[in-house]
Amino acid sequence: MGVATETAPANLPATEEERIAFWEAAALRLDWEDVPGQDKPWHTAHRRVPADAAAGMGPQISWFDGGKLNVAHNCVDRHVAAGRGDKVALHFEGEPGDRRTITYAELQRDVAKAANALLDLGITKGDRVVIYLPVIPETVIITLAVARIGAIHSLVFGGFSAEALKFRVEDTGAKLLVTTDGQFRRGVAVPVKANADAAVAGDNAIERVLVVNRTAAPDLLGSVPMTAGRDVWWHDAVGRASDVHEPEAFDAETPLFIMYTSGTTGKPKGLVHTSGGYLTQASWSFEHLFSNPDPALRDRDVHWCTADLAWVTAHTYELYGPLSNGATQVIFEGTPNTPHPGRHFEIIERYGVTQYYTAPTLVRSLMGWFPDGVPAGYDLSSIRLLGTVGEAVNPEAWRWFRENVGAGTAPVVDTWWQSETGATILSPAPTDADFKPGCAARPLPGVGTRIVDEAGTTVPPGVQGFIVVDAPGPAIARTVWGNPQRYFDSYWRQFVEQGWFLAGDGAKYDDDGDIWILGRVDDTLNVSGHLLSTIEIESALVSHPDVVEAGVCPVADPKTGHAIVAFVVLKDSAVTEDIASELKAHVATQIGPIAKPRDVVVVPDVPKTRSGKIMRRLLTQLFEGTTLGDTTSLQNEPSIAGIQTVLRDRNNTGNTPEVRNTND
Repeated sequence: MGVATETAPANLPATEEERIAFWEAAALRLDWEDVPGQDKPWHTAHRRVPADAAAGMGPQISWFDGGKLNVAHNCVDRHVAAGRGDKVALHFEGEPGDRRTITYAELQRDVAKAANALLDLGITKGDRVVIYLPVIPETVIITLAVARIGAIHSLVFGGFSAEALKFRVEDTGAKLLVTTDGQFRRGVAVPVKANADAAVAGDNAIERVLVVNRTAAPDLLGSVPMTAGRDVWWHDAVGRASDVHEPEAFDAETPLFIMYTSGTTGKPKGLVHTSGGYLTQASWSFEHLFSNPDPALRDRDVHWCTADLAWVTAHTYELYGPLSNGATQVIFEGTPNTPHPGRHFEIIERYGVTQYYTAPTLVRSLMGWFPDGVPAGYDLSSIRLLGTVGEAVNPEAWRWFRENVGAGTAPVVDTWWQSETGATILSPAPTDADFKPGCAARPLPGVGTRIVDEAGTTVPPGVQGFIVVDAPGPAIARTVWGNPQRYFDSYWRQFVEQGWFLAGDGAKYDDDGDIWILGRVDDTLNVSGHLLSTIEIESALVSHPDVVEAGVCPVADPKTGHAIVAFVVLKDSAVTEDIASELKAHVATQIGPIAKPRDVVVVPDVPKTRSGKIMRRLLTQLFEGTTLGDTTSLQNEPSIAGIQTVLRDRNNTGNTPEVRNTND
């Protein structure tokens, strides 16, 4: 394992010139427009104007100035031109069991048709398009089509409320909304169009709504509400368009997409990612982390990133990273336990998935569904590599994952990165001989981090500090859409003199110099002067055989400053009168008495974002009965009502009630 140092974090080239040269070499893996008289497609590889504290402006960052490329061409057309048009791009599996396989040649035709349809609908370079769809091929197709014509996409999770969609439509100033009549979710066709209509009913810039028919029978299309002059069916607009479209090359800093983060306070932030730098880092890091180390064997790879397409992980490692590398991948519409908890294992076996990249929350769910391991009837022998993303994986879940899904031998790339960084920053290398369960290890080549205290001094091993990105890659977000002041305040103000990006997570070095992520800094607990990590306490709880998932939060305590409250999801048979005392004692044994929760609350589920992060601030607000902050980014909003019911019953009886585990 590498050792991070004060002067040069592990794997970071020794000088800034060498780092820039590294990313130039990575960029040349892509197709760029030739520039006569230049030996490179760009005239300036990297430019950075420092942040201006007085003006409240973050740094001005650009990569590959003067260079031009087309993102969709790099993800589709160039593979067809290279003679790989017959290679499978997508294996799609819908929740009801419908399946579709799409080659790169077919994808090229579909994206061209969608690009022509967008132009016919009046969408041009720089226009914003909000995409409110489930994980279906049309989502991939329209996203690439938007990129192809130089417009800007913003994907919204298909399960979000009308209010959450409305905010994104209005904040982006989108001209077009792409949605669907409905989606399949947990075995039911859920109407979606009504939410879309409600979201665009107010004061906004929407001119057209493009509607994919996903759930309605052909003879029932008339029952789907369509506004004349505004709404148009996909099969009409795209189905009748030409399948020939010549892509235009755009400047490297052309905005590609707006990615909304969950707001800890206030409204979600719309992070702006640009084309050339983002695609460079997405493409290179996908190859580094996921592609077979032997290039001769990469045609056998079948990649599956289980994230919803609206999340940044899917943008980087389900859309742009895999497709720019010409990879074959799986996309799945449904939930992992519909119609049964082994659905993911069936899919791995059916398509021969070789790399499986998922969230710790799903791993913990699988542990709960299969406490005795994966049933022998599933063949997971195709798995070559595993990956986790979203938040730090508990060591117990890591071990279960590798032993049961990876046959005890598959490498595990435990990746740490954020919507803001655009691509992975920390991860073990897939070629490592040894792994530390739950450890993000070290920076990838070309980027750098350090862990510092509030004054910016590097902390010694074992001491929690702030993790900062002191050498960002070219995929880093350039600003917050329409709010550059918020970009500066959120990420650059605290260490403006050093020019470091504040990630907002706590972390520590171990004695080898490897990095352990400890969760959001605002999730740190201060109990009688002892700083404790929520992730460490949650990991201790999850190591108990009866616990499926745990969320730990601080609540105010007049004596200790913070008291620890643990919300736990248990196996069905585990709810007993003594479970709270048993879990408190377990944490005290695993960490120490200072970490023992004051309260243990058994709940059906804990609130999580689409990226699988537990929203611990909501747990604090629920326990204390204060006003809830932003909940629009939740993947499981019904969990709020479930917790409120448990807490209300608990307060009425003075005991933790028996709650049946409905974690699904």
